[in-house]
Amino acid sequence: MEASDNKKYFTVEEANSTLPLVRAIVADIVRQFGEIRDRKERLDGIQKMHSTPERESDAFYREEVAQIEDELAKEVEVLQGYIDELDRLGVELKDYVRGLVDFLASMDGRDVYLCWQLGEEDVAHWHELDSGFSGRHSLMVDTTPKPGSQPHEIPPEH
Repeated sequence: MEASDNKKYFTVEEANSTLPLVRAIVADIVRQFGEIRDRKERLDGIQKMHSTPERESDAFYREEVAQIEDELAKEVEVLQGYIDELDRLGVELKDYVRGLVDFLASMDGRDVYLCWQLGEEDVAHWHELDSGFSGRHSLMVDTTPKPGSQPHEIPPEH
């Protein structure tokens, strides 16, 4: 499977060399997503409490809802900026809560993902494109490229 021109292939070393920046961005994403989720829950709670027909005394409620919605929109914009930053690096965000990302790579002539999540020291796992996190394999197992394989292969671990 060939990747389109806008896809970046990573070796393990390249993925690991981007980790300081990726780690900071992903930490921001996890934090920002948590804040958005909390703000959304607060907004939902307020809306449930005031689900009665409008009254003059509900002016404060409408102001509070409008303020929270405005803040929520701004928080979503900030989150999207972080996601866009990962996209520019060629890194794919997979889970906002766990801080899970994938790096496209080639192994034995096929496309795979190098897999990393917030809290892990290095990129040390991979999985098939369609298997996801549950299909992760350790890179410590022999992943030496076969002769004649693609130039962007995952190098053997030392």
